[in-house]
Amino acid sequence: MARQVRRHGGVGRAPAARARAGERQAQAAAGRGAPGHARTQERPGGKALAPQARREAIGQLVREHGLSERRACRLVGLSRDSYRHPPHTSAENQALSGQIVAIAHERRRFGYRRVHDMLRAQFPGVNHKRVYRLYKAANLAVRKRRKARRAASERTPLGIATQVNEVWSMDFVSDSLASGRRLKCLTVADDYSHECVDIAVDFGIGGAYVTRLLDQAATFRGYPAAVRTDNGPEFTSRAFIAWTQAHGIRHLLIQPGRPMQNGYIESFNGRFRDECLNEHWFETLSQARAAIAAWRCDYNEVRPHGSIGRIPPAQFAEQHRGRALGAARSSNPNQPNPVTFNQDS
Repeated sequence: MARQVRRHGGVGRAPAARARAGERQAQAAAGRGAPGHARTQERPGGKALAPQARREAIGQLVREHGLSERRACRLVGLSRDSYRHPPHTSAENQALSGQIVAIAHERRRFGYRRVHDMLRAQFPGVNHKRVYRLYKAANLAVRKRRKARRAASERTPLGIATQVNEVWSMDFVSDSLASGRRLKCLTVADDYSHECVDIAVDFGIGGAYVTRLLDQAATFRGYPAAVRTDNGPEFTSRAFIAWTQAHGIRHLLIQPGRPMQNGYIESFNGRFRDECLNEHWFETLSQARAAIAAWRCDYNEVRPHGSIGRIPPAQFAEQHRGRALGAARSSNPNQPNPVTFNQDS
């Protein structure tokens, strides 16, 4: 019997070996080194486990590897008290977190500040710091797209518009269908209210096409006092120049190779590409027009804008019109109110 014990390494050696093997697997799963390490180390190629992930790892070690709760907690680096008493999330935080996740999945390029702007009406007492904590806990950080570094050049400051329809900025953005055919998008924005006046989508847009689109937009909004464009052939064509002269509109041309002088529309085009074009895969022209029209409506009516008090551009423009009307009435108090007639009488 003693010879058999010596031959097989002693009684109980196999269970101990299995326990040590399970402990090594536990250390690898928890991202730790030897059991004597007092602090949790980072896993190779990743960060240390979060508290909730550590609780799940402890449960897995106890169930699958047969370790005691005390030993599993020591390996993972979490106290037994924290393991046995996890924090309880309030019903309000659960509802708020659910709304944050829903908005982030619907609008994938929104950061926590814009998510907070969308939640103001439903959760008026919640500040941006609380939204940030829940946003970060859900791992919803937006990946920043790196921009190529360019040589610095002399910049000309943009004129600041003081009212709606004072200056319209316009430019072109290109995209393609799934078949590879190129699309051309004409974007027009109001410099003061930051409203998107129009986005035209077609395979080709010339100077005469641009003037027809602007006439359609002016039917509902009125003509601008000035338009700002680059030196593209569509904006230097005879049709476009004749259109500006016919309506008494100033044509502000930026210097060649200086897109920063048309910064308002360049900023808008960046949002348009990031939130709309990069989020869709268009198969047909009609599909592209429908998706872009829906995004434009959302941009004007729903999406908060940081440059105008974090409210939608259409709401800001309406507030400006109300202030302008009130100022006009106060400057001329003897002016009678407009009279409306009931056609049914």
